[in-house]
Amino acid sequence: MKQRLLGMLAATAALGAFAASTFQAAAQSGANSGIDHARMVNADAQPGQWASYSRTWDEQRYSPLDQINDRNVGRLGLAWYDDLDTYRAVQATPIVIDRVLYNQTIFNVVTAYDAKTGRKLWTFDPQVGKEWARLACCGPSARGLAAWGNKIYTATLDGRLIALDKATGKEIWTTQTFPPGNEYSITGAPRVYDGKVVIGNGGADWGSRGFVSAFDAETGKKLWKFFITPTDPAKGPDGEASDEAMKIAQPTWHGKFWEAGAGGNAWDSFAYDPKLNTVYIGTGNGSPHMWHFRSEGKGDNLFLCSMVAVDATTGKYKWHYQMVPEEDWDYTCTQPIVLADIKIKGKLRKVAMQAPKNGFFYVIDRETGKLISGDNYVSVNTWASHIDMKTGRPVLVPGAHNTTTPHLMSPSWMAAHSWQPMSYSPKTGLVYWPVQEQGSVYARAEDGKYKYTKGRNNTAQDPTSQPELRKTLMAQAIADEKAYLIAWNPATRKEAWRVPYPFPGSGGVLTTAGNLLVQLTANKSLAIYSADRGKKLWEMNIDQGGQAGPITYMIDGEQYIAVNAGWNGSPAYKMPRDFRYGTAKLLVFKLDAKGVTLPPMKAQTEQAYLPQERVPAETARRGAELFASNGCNRCHGDNAVGGIRDLRKMSKSTHDEFLDIVLGGTRAEKGMPSFSTALNETQAKDIHGYLIVRAQEDW
Repeated sequence: MKQRLLGMLAATAALGAFAASTFQAAAQSGANSGIDHARMVNADAQPGQWASYSRTWDEQRYSPLDQINDRNVGRLGLAWYDDLDTYRAVQATPIVIDRVLYNQTIFNVVTAYDAKTGRKLWTFDPQVGKEWARLACCGPSARGLAAWGNKIYTATLDGRLIALDKATGKEIWTTQTFPPGNEYSITGAPRVYDGKVVIGNGGADWGSRGFVSAFDAETGKKLWKFFITPTDPAKGPDGEASDEAMKIAQPTWHGKFWEAGAGGNAWDSFAYDPKLNTVYIGTGNGSPHMWHFRSEGKGDNLFLCSMVAVDATTGKYKWHYQMVPEEDWDYTCTQPIVLADIKIKGKLRKVAMQAPKNGFFYVIDRETGKLISGDNYVSVNTWASHIDMKTGRPVLVPGAHNTTTPHLMSPSWMAAHSWQPMSYSPKTGLVYWPVQEQGSVYARAEDGKYKYTKGRNNTAQDPTSQPELRKTLMAQAIADEKAYLIAWNPATRKEAWRVPYPFPGSGGVLTTAGNLLVQLTANKSLAIYSADRGKKLWEMNIDQGGQAGPITYMIDGEQYIAVNAGWNGSPAYKMPRDFRYGTAKLLVFKLDAKGVTLPPMKAQTEQAYLPQERVPAETARRGAELFASNGCNRCHGDNAVGGIRDLRKMSKSTHDEFLDIVLGGTRAEKGMPSFSTALNETQAKDIHGYLIVRAQEDW
């Protein structure tokens, strides 16, 4: 034991020495000691760096590097990789600063690598409790890191903002961004704008009041806080930066909306214009989802599903544009916001662009908030015919709002475009993002049947009414499902090209000056297309899908492409029955790399098992309600179709161990937390019965 301990100490010392030598080499190479304002606004002067979530504050995800290009990309090879030892989604975008790649995996574990060789320099584990895989909307997701000076910043699921020493990984300071015990979580990446760390949060589905905060990057001191939705007016002002904005929002709400939080949480999207000193915030859906219960079916409910511009220094409101007034469908506008200067009708316009869940692509004047254009990029005929350019409002079709009669909505809560990063190439003038067309059956609960429940998914829907009608609508949703990569011209307001995929689940995108577009695909591959025409130039099977955005960087005159490949379990209706994937991996490529290969997937040891027992209809009905109200569909799909694990195809051992898994948390390390605080044994058995019925119906 003593020899083993001495060996571990020696290995730790050697790793520390290697890390120190790597950071010393970066310093000797003439690199700046850290990220600051000058390096960010002049990012193209150091194109080999990737120092923020989307490289630059405008979130374009475009790189001026062109060593790897449309003429030589066929020579691309795997330079190094790291197996991240999880089957859960790894959604983070790495950052690369002065020869070091910083990455984040599930439960916010941060690792620094030598970006050239893949050698690990340090790892920081914030010890996030595994129960947060249930308390967060969609599992233990973590989408990225931020940097400023000598610090790396991570925002954890449980609400901590932590500053780490970039050379050692040691914690410098930590601050709690939301009160413990509340219905919040953090899955998005923090941003640092001129020494201010900006972070939002999730939790609208669970019942919370969304807000965005800014903290001093050196000390962790709170600088400002902007609430997205109002609260009980009897409480008076919050005493925060958003107080004046809440005077605008308050009249658009009705009833006791604050009792279920009201939502609006900004869980992912930000952009920053340093010349205008403006932070752009993409806001989320309402809490509960159903407008009828949330606000008595009255009012626009500001600032749900909006783009909100605030002063970066003070957090004070500047302007807003609401994409979805009367939000009733779990439509969020937290999808990526991209800033650019584009010539439209002969005039150069400063714009903010977004393709949110609702199926429309928006071009907005980022100085004034005025709508320039809004065009649907998928079929939207179940909710809006078009955007009225005089009012900026969507023109709802008859029957769009939810009633107690089930109807099909597409886009649905699964989104025409979700959080997956999009890119704008100033070289082609096109915007690129992954698209999916997925319908879902909606019906609100009957009056008196919905009550806010803390710790539950408060949709206020009725998931079981009129089963025969639901079956017909669900069949239509499955038949209509589509997925593709789209290239859109924001100046001409037209689609330039698309690449179809067999089902949803493809990842975010990167474009480069080498005329490349890089994307993880639902075909379990990394694919590279020509950015101008969408021609496939290169593809590699990696036994893994993924939603994360790729990056590119340069060291010692060599360009690299890196991406986290990790399947998100996107609920895809048309996913093949035998679809399997390997563990998540950080993959790094360069030209002419040879000798590094990925290991084969582990052999499948469990076969799907179909129980023959007869489950009472009432048991299955109760199970269906619990499946929806506990957010099981977020990972396992509406009607238990698709998802990270298709629960219609459980093995016999999984059926036998169902209660231990759901209540005992025996698979918490794999991302399936215990639901013992939300479900009792009878309720867990009801859910199991519902899943058995679903398997019998479909398989």
